[in-house]
Formats: sequence, C-alpha cells, structure tokens
Amino acid sequence: MAVMSKKESDGCRKLLKLLSEDDLLALNDTVTNRLITAASSSEAIEAIIAYSQSAEELLKRKKVHRDVIFKYLAAEKVHLNPNSDKHHLVKTTLELWTSVSENTVKVSKTGSIEQNRDGLGQLEALGKQFCQWFFQLLNSQSPQAAQQCGTIQDWGPQHFWSDARMLLLSQAQVQQKDEFLGAELVSQRLLALVWEEGLLFCPNLEQTGLKCVSSPHGLVVVAVAGTIHRENDCLGVFEQVFGLIRAPQDDNRWKIKAVHLKVKGHIVKGTLPAVTYDSEELLQLFTK
Repeated sequence: MAVMSKKESDGCRKLLKLLSEDDLLALNDTVTNRLITAASSSEAIEAIIAYSQSAEELLKRKKVHRDVIFKYLAAEKVHLNPNSDKHHLVKTTLELWTSVSENTVKVSKTGSIEQNRDGLGQLEALGKQFCQWFFQLLNSQSPQAAQQCGTIQDWGPQHFWSDARMLLLSQAQVQQKDEFLGAELVSQRLLALVWEEGLLFCPNLEQTGLKCVSSPHGLVVVAVAGTIHRENDCLGVFEQVFGLIRAPQDDNRWKIKAVHLKVKGHIVKGTLPAVTYDSEELLQLFTK
C-alpha cells in the first residue's frame, strides 16, 4: 500500500475540484467503503485523499474521467494531444507530480530519514515524510506485497536505536498492553503485524491525522492516526506515536527511539481517524 507525497495529495486536491459534486460524493462512497459520509465537496475530497491507497489508484478510478485529467494537465501548462487516452494522461500526471522533490527531508539509500538545512523548522513536513517512508516500508513486508513485487524492502533493527522501546495497546472486547524493549524485539513485533497477522496500515496524513512536536533536547515526536486493513476489509483504527532522535554516529540520520501504538477494533462511521493527543501529552509520552 503506497502513501501519497505532498505533491501528489496537493495535485489530487486540485484535480478533484474539477469533478461534479455528484461524482465526488459517489467517489467518496467507493473509496471509503461508505464508512465516511461527506456533507460537502470539500469533505469528500479530503476523505478520498486520506483513504486512497495511492495517487495512481485514485487517478484510475472510473469517476476520475479522462476529460477531467486532461483539463487538470492543461491548467498546469502541460499540453498534450486532445486524443490522448486515459492511460497516457495518468502516466503524465504521475510524472508531473514526481518531478518536484520536497527539500525539507529525504530518505537515504538505507531507508533512514536524513535532515536538510531547514529540517527542524518544518516539523510537519519532516513528520509527513517520515510517515510516508515508515508505512510504505512496513506495508511492503506483507506476504501480498512480496508476491507482487518479488522482493522485500530493507526492514530491520537498523532503523531503531539499540535501546528502543515500544508500547502496544490493543482495545477490542478487552484491553491488552504489551511492552517490547530493544531494537530487535521492537522491529520483530512490528514486522509480525504485517507478515504474520496480515495487517496493512493506511495513515491519514491530512489535517487532524498528523501532529508533530519537538523538545529542546532534540527529540521529535510524530503522531499519526489511520485505519487498519486486511485485504479488502477495514478492521479498525490505529494511533501511533514515534519518538525520533538523530544518530550522530550514523551520518546524523533520524532513528526511532520509542513507539506508542494504540489499536482499536472498530471505526466510528462518518469520521476520519484523528490524533487525540495534544502537544504536551505527546512530549510527556517519552520524556517522563
């Protein structure tokens, strides 16, 4: 399951505004499996972006007509043959969105987050980029992804501090609390969620689904909410908080120091998953 970049989500937002309200509401029902009831076109657009697995998947939807994509590209000063088929228009749009890179943070060849000069001044951009990298990597460990791609991306304890800590809270009929200490155990438990339990995590990186704060001592806290899926079924929601610290001995890359994961086995119909912590509570999770 892929996650949209900022350029892709901004582009999708512009493109979706070209759809009629009826098409938007119908598309919202399809993408969210009728879990989200949109009261307006703007609400439908945000839900569609939050619940789409990728920009490509969204562009290929039947309600996103060829003429709409053509109009969007024309508005972006991309001029094509009016007889171009939808496949070519989708390919051109995706190339347009990937041609512009985000300069705030980047992912290194080893998968760790690297800091550019303006990094900590733009926490939200850093947090969003981190979540895009993390959930793409984690979801790629699923058996389905391995079958489709033939390879598994580089998951492992190298992305965590050696003394990393994870708290896992599961809330279904009863509440269960488990704690894992050390990079190896934390890495293995997260891997088991997708490899053994077959879960896929779809983060809501728009509006209330993402929150980032930092401490004076270099800790960056990234909180994200989203939905949990198994194949075509939505099983519930999650709220995950990461504590990130740069590793001077490892080219100053960001590594995961702590993880706090809450999983709920149900979803409130009509609402997007949202972060429930305020900024002070987020810092207290890892600085007590």
